[in-house]
Amino acid sequence: MGRYVDELLPALVEEGADLAVVVQAHDVDHYRALLPGVDLLAAPAAIARTPVRFAWEQTGLPALVRRSRADVLHSPHYTMPLVAGVPVVATLHDATFFTHPDVHLAVKRQFFRTWTRVSLRRARRCVTPSAATRDELVRVAGARADRIDVAHLGVDARRFHVPSDAERAALRGHLGLTGRYVAFLGTLEPRKNAAALVRGWVQAVAGTEDPPALVLAGGRGWDEEIERAAAEVPAGLTLLRPGYLPLELLAGLLGDAELVAYPSLGEGFGLPVLEAMACGAAVLTTRILSLPEVGGDAVAYTEPDPASIAAALESLLADPVRRHELGEAARARAALFDWRACARAHLSSYTTAAGS
Repeated sequence: MGRYVDELLPALVEEGADLAVVVQAHDVDHYRALLPGVDLLAAPAAIARTPVRFAWEQTGLPALVRRSRADVLHSPHYTMPLVAGVPVVATLHDATFFTHPDVHLAVKRQFFRTWTRVSLRRARRCVTPSAATRDELVRVAGARADRIDVAHLGVDARRFHVPSDAERAALRGHLGLTGRYVAFLGTLEPRKNAAALVRGWVQAVAGTEDPPALVLAGGRGWDEEIERAAAEVPAGLTLLRPGYLPLELLAGLLGDAELVAYPSLGEGFGLPVLEAMACGAAVLTTRILSLPEVGGDAVAYTEPDPASIAAALESLLADPVRRHELGEAARARAALFDWRACARAHLSSYTTAAGS
């Protein structure tokens, strides 16, 4: 979500959009540096508390919108003011709250289901990051396809590229890695299926000579199964969970890995897959929802169960030629996904909303 907003806003400016951006008080300096010359509207500090933020969205935000004389309000994360005073465009990032309810906490599942339906009814236009997400919302939430615009996300080549030797060394120094490794990047929550990846990796490499480590990078979510899977890792194998990594280390993490595994159970887009592709990585993912829309023929696929993941990992780790071919194809395909194109799709949605 943060990557989406921070990449989209500068791209909108580059495309000539006239923006006023509503931000939390503690984010003013960040967005002032990111968007020099753009009108920043600071919300009250009290909205740092979630209940206050939701209440302010319905009352204080419409007042700010009126004062800014905006033509359109873009709400970038499911929720929106019910009475905004101007047409609203809302981004709906995925449909997994409907299609995969078991991988979300009950309160989160109910909240986002409700707001998805509200935004589909009340927003003038909705934006999804993939055609797969649009189609799923039509199927499971009663959405009208003609009111949803698809805007594929992009990848910033300045941050995500084939890493230099210095970037590889910085990542290895940060993690204390000396040998080969398989990488995963994403929040450790049930939807990402990291526990199955751990078990598949163990099956694939246990007992082999010089087994690659597994690096699970990203924030810790509420996945309890990952703890059980980690406890099952036998001695002699290295599992690293470094948590969040600085952005400047991600190209090294993804591009220096033997392969990047992302066996997700459902994505609205799959940004970590695209970013790994841009770094020249051989990527292993699933065919679920939007992931084939991003990976196309430039990635390898597996079923999401541990045995299938193990077989796919074993095959790829034993085939450096195939990994090289995938990395080359991935870089070429990743170049098709551009934040400027994403911004143009959003501008088209804003224009349609304003004129309808």
